[in-house]
Amino acid sequence: MTQKTSKMTGWVLTIILALLFTMSAFMKLTQNATAIEQASSFGIDAHTYQFIGMIEIISLIFFIIPRTGVLGTLLLAAYLGGAIVTHLEHQEPVVMAVVFQTVLWITAIIRFPELRQRLLTNTKN
Repeated sequence: MTQKTSKMTGWVLTIILALLFTMSAFMKLTQNATAIEQASSFGIDAHTYQFIGMIEIISLIFFIIPRTGVLGTLLLAAYLGGAIVTHLEHQEPVVMAVVFQTVLWITAIIRFPELRQRLLTNTKN
């Protein structure tokens, strides 16, 4: 894959993830009835769910900005890990969260060469 193709692929995947996370956070922040109903079934009150939406947006902003992208990746991975655990705890399907987590890491490895080097290169010091 050429450097230009790699860059384009990374940004296309970033835009897709940004749209998905933005939609998710928007539903939390606007107190969407469906989202609040699902949160209630997990034992999460509306105020806490709104706070989770703010955390999601802040993490996404860090992910989008190239200089803070690795930090954003870690924050979003932790966020999705919490979502997976919450869904497992309540016997809900986890497929979507696992898919988002996978796409997040693929995107991060494509976008951030320093992360790719640390994760995929066998170096001995």
